Amino acid sequence: MKTFGNILWLVFGGFISATQYVISSVGMMVTIIGIPFGLQTLKLAVLMLWPFGAKITDIPNKSGCLSFAMNVIWFFIGSIWISLTHVLLGIVFAITIMGLPFAKQHFKFAKLAFAPFGKNIELG
Repeated sequence: MKTFGNILWLVFGGFISATQYVISSVGMMVTIIGIPFGLQTLKLAVLMLWPFGAKITDIPNKSGCLSFAMNVIWFFIGSIWISLTHVLLGIVFAITIMGLPFAKQHFKFAKLAFAPFGKNIELG
């Protein structure tokens, strides 16, 4: 069932969204300062391609407050807009019963896009 959901996800906008994440990631990686942020958007792009069955876990905080500081910077760079987009898409998909699994995925994306540093994605 996860495979079927992922195929439907790709057909109904997942591939386009992943492509947008990759393009923005490449744009961020143009500068040395933007490389960590570009890597985080690549993490989101991979999740966009195959979201059903993926697990998001916290990485044990070995680097002190670096993840927190990067998430604060990320908030001002664009996380609020990405998260807001996923919340709005989740609300739109939640209108119908058939769209509820997709809405759940968009809410998962909104949470991850808000603070991606310190998170690990395990594709299942």
